[in-house]
This record gives sequence, structure tokens and C-alpha cells, in this order.
Amino acid sequence: MLLLFSGLCLCSIVSCQRYTSVPGSPYNISTDNKGVLKAVLHGAYSFNNQTNDAFLFKPSAIEKAERQLVKGFKYILEVDLSRTVCLKKGHKEADLANCKFQPDGLLQQTFHCDFEVWTMPWLRFMKTTYFVCSPSDRPSTSS
Repeated sequence: MLLLFSGLCLCSIVSCQRYTSVPGSPYNISTDNKGVLKAVLHGAYSFNNQTNDAFLFKPSAIEKAERQLVKGFKYILEVDLSRTVCLKKGHKEADLANCKFQPDGLLQQTFHCDFEVWTMPWLRFMKTTYFVCSPSDRPSTSS
């Protein structure tokens, strides 16, 4: 009887692990998730604040998104950021939605970025804790 019970417990643990993640570990989340979109925008703001580029960059693609439960949420993101036609000087960061991407030509540039953004939504707190970007040869795909 004990052997049967042990076998049932083991089966339920194994099948359960197949469908859920280990507590505290990152798990895939939809790139259309509202929290992901806010985190991506926050990462773009961090990138714009750290570059000496005359133009603002905005997300052109979200390649991958993961979320981890850690005293709030940590979003682990792979994002393409592309140069817009909006100059940094005289633009507010919130205006990124109104900035079109650079047309084909010398000024068009895209970076592939890995971001980690930590958020505690109940405190209205969000911080980019890590990012690294490298030039990409993929052009921006939308306006």
C-alpha cells in the first residue's frame, strides 16, 4: 500500500513539473502581456538615457519575454530597438509612440538588447537592473 502511494505521489510530481515552472524560476510569458510592454518601454527609456545618439530609439520587435517572481516581478527580455526620426532634444520620453522609425538609409540603425527590468506594481516602482545591446543588421519593421 505504501509503495502504491509513493508511486502515485511521484507520478503527480513528475506530471506537475511538466506543466508548471519551479517556484522562483523564470518562465516564458506572452510578448503582448501588458507588464511585458511596460517593461520593454522602460528598458528603451534606459537605453535612450545612456546613449549619446541624437535620436531616440524605440522597440521594433520583442523577440522573447520571461517573468520571474522576486519581491515583485523581474522581466527578462530580448528586444530590438530601432532609431526613430525624433531628436532627443525637445522630446519627452512618453512621446515614443508618436515617433516613426528612420526610413531606409544611412541613419537607420537597430540594436539587439537583453534587458532585465524589476517591478513592484503595487508600489509603482520599475527599474532596469541590467541591459546590454549590440548593433543588429536587422532593419526596423514597423512605424
